[in-house]
Amino acid sequence: MTMMTEAAITTIFFVLGVFQKGLTAVVQTQQTVMVKVGEDVHLSCQLMQTKDVLQVTWQKDLPEGKKNIATYSEHFGQTVNDGFQDKLEFKDAGLKNCSIVIRKVMEQDEGCYLCLFNSFPDGSLTGRTCLHLYELHEPILQIRESNSTEETVVSCSATGRPAPTVTLNVPQQDLYFSNSSTVSVTNTNATVTVTTTTVLSGFHGNGAQVGCAARLLSVPEIQVFKTIPAVKQSSDDGFDDEYGSDKNHTLIGAQVTAVVIVCFAVVITVIIVLLRKHKNRCRTCLIKQENEQMRLQTHQEENQKEEKTE
Repeated sequence: MTMMTEAAITTIFFVLGVFQKGLTAVVQTQQTVMVKVGEDVHLSCQLMQTKDVLQVTWQKDLPEGKKNIATYSEHFGQTVNDGFQDKLEFKDAGLKNCSIVIRKVMEQDEGCYLCLFNSFPDGSLTGRTCLHLYELHEPILQIRESNSTEETVVSCSATGRPAPTVTLNVPQQDLYFSNSSTVSVTNTNATVTVTTTTVLSGFHGNGAQVGCAARLLSVPEIQVFKTIPAVKQSSDDGFDDEYGSDKNHTLIGAQVTAVVIVCFAVVITVIIVLLRKHKNRCRTCLIKQENEQMRLQTHQEENQKEEKTE
């Protein structure tokens, strides 16, 4: 019986509200609210005139029509309808000031919400707030060298929904951008990746920086900074330092080769010395053996002579 009474009151005031469109100005609310995907959002309505309000009804404007999602009255208290109980809760419940919180907003929560102050005899005094989702990820800033020693190619990409604005900037007055281009790519998840590429010209010594800002309407921008590599100076022999890295690699390679050759020569030398020593030892052994054989032979001959003499 209680639920039927509440439904009857809501229906009566909704019907009355159809004929009370001229009274919507008495309800103060935000017309548009931007919220980041996954965050909570606070929707509030305030009745600016003194009225005899019996119930406040929150609705969502759907393609198939308006759907009641929550109600508040002094008699029945707070009621969140089925399908929204894990998503919505009252923050401030009152007949003059009423607000709700939608938790962890996702794509299906985007749309327009209405707050109806059901009063007698004026009917429904309505406020309308449209909820828009946004995403804005930290931009990716890349710096790479160009063919010129005084130019650097700078590229910055940012992904968001709707398409973000990407802006490159440099604080140093002696630097400037030229030949800028921007490309937008729509991703499968409805986000848009915007990439801005430009050529940075002018002298840039140590510590020079370039910045990239990504922004959306009514959303705080996100900035990143990166240090520009120092401009390469010409060497004394007339060759640009852009080849310095190759020179260093060549020098290191030559040094390594020289060390390897020296080590190889030392090893060969040691082997030769050892072989000579071994050969000399063998020759000495052979000489000793020959001498010993000759001594034995001589001794045998002497013994034979003595035997013959006897």
